[in-house]
Parts: sequence; C-alpha cells; structure tokens
Amino acid sequence: MRGVLITFEGVEGAGKSTQIRRLARWLRRERYRPETTSEPDGTPLGRAVRRLFEREPQPLAELFLFLAARHQHVVERLRPWLRAGRIVLCDRYTDASVAYQGYGRGIDPELIRELNVQATGGVLPDLTLLFDLDPAVGVRRIADRRLDRFERERLAFHRRVRRGYLEIMRAEPKRVRRLDAGAAPADVERRVRAIVQEYLGAPAGEHR
Repeated sequence: MRGVLITFEGVEGAGKSTQIRRLARWLRRERYRPETTSEPDGTPLGRAVRRLFEREPQPLAELFLFLAARHQHVVERLRPWLRAGRIVLCDRYTDASVAYQGYGRGIDPELIRELNVQATGGVLPDLTLLFDLDPAVGVRRIADRRLDRFERERLAFHRRVRRGYLEIMRAEPKRVRRLDAGAAPADVERRVRAIVQEYLGAPAGEHR
C-alpha cells in the first residue's frame, strides 16, 4: 500500500521542526514507522545546494536550485519510502517554493506549481500542516541563533510569504490545515496529533 506524505510549512520561527520530532515520537508509540526529512537538506546534493543560497542567486536561479534539490529528494528518499508504505514527515516541500519564491520573490506562482509537478514526478503532499504565525513573532523567536539568508530577509518579505501560505490554504482547504503556531507547544502538539489521527483514520498497520 502506498504511504502518506505529510508536509510541514510555515514562516520562520513557527516551530515546525519541534513538532515534526514530537509527531514522529508519537507515531512510533502508536506502532507506525515514520520517516522524517527536510528540504533542501534531505540528500547530499540538497545540502550542497543550501550552501549556494549564501551566494545570493537571482530569484529564478534560486527557484531552480530548490527544484533540483527537490527532484533528487523525491528520487532518493520520498518515492522509495512511499512505495514501502511509510508515513513521511517532510519539513518544507512544494508549497514552500510557491510561498517563498512566488509570493516572497515575485515569480509567477502558477509557473512554480507547473515546475513542481515536473520536479516531483507528481509526488505531491497528501496532507499539509500550516503553522501560521505573525512573522514579527517568528523573527523574534529566532533572533538569538545564526541566521541563514532567508531568515535574514526584511519583515516585509516574511509577511508576503505568510500571505502566500494563507492563499494556498484558501485554495486547498482539505489538504492544508492551519494551526495557530503562537499557542503553547503542547497545545500545538495536541492539535497536530488530532489532525493526523483523523487523516490516517485506518488502523496503524495499514500505513506502516
């Protein structure tokens, strides 16, 4: 049986990484066998691509770098895991390009969606958890760590990214589920579990 691809999206500082770890632990306790990964870092090629962003590529070049990393990620990791029937938890995926390079950088979102289909070979998210947060709060949360190029962007950029994510959610409300990332982490965790448990529905063994 085909697995399930659950993606985690949101602005900087929204707490996605923490919630992925917590959900993976819970799924293991429930006798699932989840796989966790992230973009663009999910493969050696993707990690090499991340280093190139510090050279400040032009918006379209930036998009193509992400798409190259995504294609490699699908081939090496996502498709094999899904064929094995695993639940895959991915920190950022196709929606991130629409939000960041589309709404954030100004590239046509429809073009990005078309390129995403080509880069993924049709491996698209089954369920997306959108950790929604005021970008000003997110920027304050990450202020004490070493920031990458995207985290260093002006607040106006992060506000455009958030607007992009909310537009994606409005267009696909069944797939994209919003969570209030400003709530206490334990409350967010309970909401994540409830959404995922509702989505999986079937007994654990059917998605192992």
